[in-house]
Amino acid sequence: MEKKKITVLALMMALSTLGSHAEPHEDEAFLDTTYHTIQDALTKKVKWKHSDVASIPKFGGYVIGSYKYNNQPGDHGGDGFGIRLIRVYVDGTIMKDFKYRLQFELNGTPHVKDAFVAWSKWKELEVKVGEFKRCFTFENPYNPWDVGMGDYSQLTKKLSGFGDRCGESSMGGRDLGLQIQGDLFKCRRDGHRQLHYAVAVYNGQGINRRDKNHRKDFMGSLQWSPVKDLWIGAFGWTGSWTNDAGVTVDRNRYAAGIKYEGSQNHWSVRAEYACSYGHKASDYVAATTTAPFYWKGGNKADAWYATVGVPVWRWIKCYAKYDVYRDYANKASIHSIYSISANLQPHKNLMLQLQYNYHHDKTTTKTDYHQAWVETYVRF
Repeated sequence: MEKKKITVLALMMALSTLGSHAEPHEDEAFLDTTYHTIQDALTKKVKWKHSDVASIPKFGGYVIGSYKYNNQPGDHGGDGFGIRLIRVYVDGTIMKDFKYRLQFELNGTPHVKDAFVAWSKWKELEVKVGEFKRCFTFENPYNPWDVGMGDYSQLTKKLSGFGDRCGESSMGGRDLGLQIQGDLFKCRRDGHRQLHYAVAVYNGQGINRRDKNHRKDFMGSLQWSPVKDLWIGAFGWTGSWTNDAGVTVDRNRYAAGIKYEGSQNHWSVRAEYACSYGHKASDYVAATTTAPFYWKGGNKADAWYATVGVPVWRWIKCYAKYDVYRDYANKASIHSIYSISANLQPHKNLMLQLQYNYHHDKTTTKTDYHQAWVETYVRF
């Protein structure tokens, strides 16, 4: 008891010298209670939650297998059986405000697909750095599961970086850079954000590539949502691309579109138009890099598409798509695709897709041909 009394009396004397109104107290019960209170306060350990430092990493992935047939001359009936995609990813948060994602593609030549960190403390302002999807067009950021068809539109593939018109190999619509984005103006009625913006600077060479010409690509998008799930957007892109031979071509593009996306049991509508100014690297005369080869029609290309998805049962949704790409923005270079698809998704991680495509392609020997695709999607 003497130890407790001395400890408490010493502390109360110290508080008294600092102007406290606490006076030394000789009551044994009071001294005992106060001593234990002080001891608990001094020895109490701060309990840190693991989630305050970093979330448990989330691992996942998906596999898309396919069977493809077509009657195009010289194509021997199409690709047959194949693996379209095998991807695995890990994502999570650090200190609650930083998100990260790593995604790898394993089929073909294995490579990193996404690798970025994003500071996302506020919905109104997010800063992302690394390699990720370009903020150009509505469809480009879509996961293959959500496109509705067995492939992206020609607009997205040719003018967003899936085997780009300029000559760039398929980068999955991605690039290395810095992006600032946010969602503004929360609707009081249903809580959805009414305005989304994004501005970005990229190397312009795609993912896992160094900047060959030391010039940057600049992109921006502005999307307005007057009602929940409906978006109207405009997109811009100015930049350039350099091939291995040192030929540099411009990529100046704009796009506009509209989309409505509900859940699996709701309608989906998506339509976009895009235009590109800039030569293809293959259009340059082989002997020089200064004179563009104009005989195919110049430096302009454009594309448009319209997709409608209709729920027909609780786990069946059908799509129809009209898809046009003009490599030189003229009738001679037009490639039109008319597609219908049935998506059967009995489980959120399992989907079977049946698709038919009719092609009208004026750039090939046989203008008209047919395709039949069956694709299986498995997610884990």
